[in-house]
This record gives sequence, structure tokens and C-alpha cells, in this order.
Amino acid sequence: MTPGGGHGEGFTLRASKAIVATAAAVGSILLAAGCGSSGSSSSSAAAAGSSSASGSAASSANWATCTSVAACGGMNALVAAAKAEGHLNVITLPDNWANYGTIMKDFQAKYGIQITDENPDGTSQDELNAINQTKGQSRAPDVVDVGTAFAAKGQTEGVWAPYEVATWNDIPASSKEPTGLYYADYGGYVAIGYDSSRVKTPPTSFKSLLTGPYKNMVALNGSPTQAGAAFAGVYAAALANGGSFADIAPGVSYFKQLKQAGNFVPVTGSASTMESGQTPVLIWWDYLLASEVGASYKNLKIVIPSDSHYAAYYDQAVSKYAPDPAAARLWEEYLYSTEGQNLFLQGGTRPIELPTLVSAGTENKAAYNSLPPAPAGGITFPSIAQQNTAETVVSQQWPSVSS
Repeated sequence: MTPGGGHGEGFTLRASKAIVATAAAVGSILLAAGCGSSGSSSSSAAAAGSSSASGSAASSANWATCTSVAACGGMNALVAAAKAEGHLNVITLPDNWANYGTIMKDFQAKYGIQITDENPDGTSQDELNAINQTKGQSRAPDVVDVGTAFAAKGQTEGVWAPYEVATWNDIPASSKEPTGLYYADYGGYVAIGYDSSRVKTPPTSFKSLLTGPYKNMVALNGSPTQAGAAFAGVYAAALANGGSFADIAPGVSYFKQLKQAGNFVPVTGSASTMESGQTPVLIWWDYLLASEVGASYKNLKIVIPSDSHYAAYYDQAVSKYAPDPAAARLWEEYLYSTEGQNLFLQGGTRPIELPTLVSAGTENKAAYNSLPPAPAGGITFPSIAQQNTAETVVSQQWPSVSS
């Protein structure tokens, strides 16, 4: 992650982190939480929690290969094994990213398990590098939170351990790798954030940024060849300018035009550059604008562009080489519990199980009501193949914008 958030992505900044929604893809998901839910989370969680582990089950379980909590003795056994390990290694989780500071604090308090957050301002690629470079070491990452392109890359490299959380059925099929290698956790929309004290003509769309009075004002949160969120900004611009999931080139052309118009500032935009006036307009995830800028800067306004509704999720995965395999799996169970999903929601994100929470009436009402209005209708996502092609195109063509 870079200033303002990590998880870059293959785009490498975290705030960049993700690239797009999970793998499978081209199904339709309502990030607004209007879609139906399977309603299975409560029953599956109860089943997992009620499966009390006998001493033999708890002692004989190999958590490094367990594919579900039910398969290895139940939640009691998992908690006991994780507490015995006493430690969890996470990586590139800034405290102000998706409410991870509170999530980590609450997890530690609830289970007495110490968390080490390595390289909090790193990138998704940094996460993969760390897994490959620290195999067999006690400091190796147990779990990751990466953009989908990186989750798929990790699958290709064979570094994930399959694991299905108790609420597996509440994660849409299009948002998870079928065998449990990785699955979406939270997401949001590409949005335009602007400083209302400096920007007198509120932007409403990508087109407005190109034609309006925004000289030397508009930035991404990094290079789209390194930062996932910046890459998402280019994808969103493509959709607003005649492109498609299969054709991101119009997005690159858009930013080239924006630069030629004198409106694009080729720096890494962040909360600090917005507050200083260097980049009064910032294209970023809606929830990061809200949490990393809006939390301390009251002049921020956020709008989802009227001409492009581009959404994406980040993904969780358990490392095959996790030095704390039980704690890794307990962490995932916590993140996908009602408690964990609501903590993501309180971070301004749209957790993957939000439709289930809303259906059950268990969502944090204040956090849910504070979300920026989501576009009506379903949101579709690029396939992994389309993302990979788009990444190649951006890598080849972005130098014409940045040069």
C-alpha cells in the first residue's frame, strides 16, 4: 500500500490493492446488498460452533490441511488450537484500511492471539513475494488480503491452502474460487472524491473531469501498472468512454486526454495530497475516500461517476505455508462471521455477505445507512482472462500517459 493505503496490486499499491472482483465472473452481484441470500450463515455457523471437539479430535486435527472447521473437530477445536499457537501473521493491512485496525484489535482481544502486521503499507505483489520468500520461517504470512488478479496469480503459483469458512454458502459462487483457495471479503465502487472548498464545480462523471474547470486537480492513487485501485480507475474510465471489460484501452486514452487538457496530475494521490491542495480531485475506492480522507477532512465530497459504475472486491486466502495454520483459519472464520462482516461495514466497505446481513436484520444500521448510494441494478465483473489482458494492455500503454 502506498500513502493512503496499501495493497497495491499488480498493480501494486494496496489502496490499489484489488483489481477486480473475484474470479469467476461475469455473473451479477448487488454490492448494494439488494440481492437475495442463502440464509445459511446462521445455520452453518451454528453447526460449526456446536460441533464440540473431543480431546482426540482436537489433538489429531492437522489444521494445515483442514478444508473446513467442521472437518477438523468444530469451532471449539479450532479456537483451542489457534490459542495454543498464540500468534497470527498478517501482511499489508493499514489500520485505516477497511477498518482493519479495529478488526485486528478486536480479534486479539477476543482470542488472546497476538497479531503481527508485516509491511502495512505494502502491496498485493509484496504479499505474494513474502509468501514465496519466507517459506518455513515463523514470520511468514499466514493469510493475505489481495486483489483478485493476485489471488488468481497465487493460485497459479500453488501457494494457497483450500479452506471453506462456515458461512461459505453465503458467499456468491461468482465471488469465490470453487475449492476454497480464495474468496471475496469486501468491496466498493470507483468514485470521485473532491475537496468542496477548492473545487467549485462539483464533478459528476469522468466526462466532466475532462471538460470542466479542473486544471492540475485530478489524480489517481498511483500508477495503474502498480496500484490496483489506480488500475480500477482506468477500467472505470474505459467503461465511461466506449470500452468494455474486454477493452481497457479507451481508459488509457482517456487519461492521456486528461493529461493533455492539463487536468491530470501524475502523482500518487492520497489523503495528504488532497488536504494539501496538490490533488483536490482524487479517483479512488469510495470506502477509502470515506475512511482515509473523509474521516479527518470534512470538506470531502464523494460521488460515484454517473457514466461508469465499476465495482470490485478484495480476496482472502490462507497460505499453504502458514506457520500458524489454526490461527489463520480462525481469522477467516472471524472475518466472515456476522461480527467480522459488520466491522468491514463500519469501515465504509460493502462486505461480501452484506445481503445476508440485511436479510437477517443483523447489519450495523448506522454503518449501512452511511454508505454512498449504490447504482441500481446488478454489477458485473471482468473475468480473470479479461483482467489479465487488461493488465497487459495497461502495462504496455500507460507509459504514453506518464511520459
